[in-house]
Amino acid sequence: MDSRSDIELVAVTKRFGATTAVDAVSLRIPSASYCCLLGPSGCGKTTTLRMIAGHEATTEGDILIGSQNVTTLPPIRRGTAMMFQSYALFPHLNCLDNVAFSLKMRGIGKAERHKTAREFLALVHMETLAERLPSQLSGGQQQRVALARALITRPRVLLLDEPLSALDPFLRIKVREELKRLQRELAITFVHVTHSQDEAMAMADLMVVMDAGEIRQAGPPREVFERPSSAFVARFIGGHNVLPSDRGMIAVRADRCRLGSVDASPHVSGRVAAVEYQGAMVRVALATDSGEEASALLPDGDYYACPVEPGDPATLVWSDRDAHVLAEA
Repeated sequence: MDSRSDIELVAVTKRFGATTAVDAVSLRIPSASYCCLLGPSGCGKTTTLRMIAGHEATTEGDILIGSQNVTTLPPIRRGTAMMFQSYALFPHLNCLDNVAFSLKMRGIGKAERHKTAREFLALVHMETLAERLPSQLSGGQQQRVALARALITRPRVLLLDEPLSALDPFLRIKVREELKRLQRELAITFVHVTHSQDEAMAMADLMVVMDAGEIRQAGPPREVFERPSSAFVARFIGGHNVLPSDRGMIAVRADRCRLGSVDASPHVSGRVAAVEYQGAMVRVALATDSGEEASALLPDGDYYACPVEPGDPATLVWSDRDAHVLAEA
C-alpha cells in the first residue's frame, strides 16, 4: 500500500442547523487503499462520504485529494466517482448505454464510447448481458453495471455508499470479493461506507470506526479487532466481552474464552442465557452474576463434549494474555 495520502480530511465539520453530524474529523487515507467507514446509523459516515464527493458542503475544515484542496470544488472536478446505494441506473437504457452515458455527455462518439463501455463491462464480468435493460437483471448484476458506469470515468477515488446492502448474504460475499479484486487491479482508492462489521473486516486496508460524528478508532482491521481502543469499539466490532477487572475495563475475545470452573483465574460466572449453533462453532451466552453479558465461542467438538443448556450455571475463563485493557471505558 502506497504511503502517500490520496485523501486527507483536516478538521472537517458538518452541521445541519443545531445538529453536528460530523465533528472536526481528521483522517488520512493512503493512496490505492481500500478504506471502510464503519459505524451505527447516524454516526456521520455517509455525511463524510458525501463531503468527500462534493455532494455536501463542509461547515468547517478542508478536504484534500492528492495535493489539491477540493473543499470548494464541484463533484465533477474532484477526480471522484460515486456509486449510490440504489445504483440509479437509467431504466430505459441497456447496460451498454448506461455504462457509456458519461462518455456520451463528454461528446465522445458512439463507436468509441461503446468500445470503452464493453471493456468496463468485461471488467465486471457483464459483457454478455450488454444489451439487457436494468429490469432484466438481478440485483447483483445491476450492482456490477453501476460499478462499471462509475469506473468508466477513470476516477482517482471511487466512493461507495453501502453498495452491498440490497444483496442477499451469499451474493454479498461474492460481490465484495469482486470489489476488492477490482480495487487491487485498478490500484485506485476505494472509500466504502458500511454498517457491517464483517464487510469492513473482510475488505478494508484501513477501517475507520465512527460514532456520534467522531472517529473512535482507525487502523488495519486486525489491529482494530485485536486492540480496540474503547468499550464502544470493542462492542461495536463484535466478538469481544467487555468486563471490569482490577486493571480497569478489559476486552476479551469470545473465541479466547472457554467453559471452566471458578477455581480458574480470571473468570466470570453466571447462568447460560442462550446457546447458538453456528456450524464449526457454538456460541454460549452468559448472564453474569454481576449483571454483565458475556459469551464464549467454542469449537463444536469442545461444546458437544460437555454441552450446557439455557438456565445452567456456567463459568467463562480465559488467559491473562488474552485480556486487552481498554484506554476508554
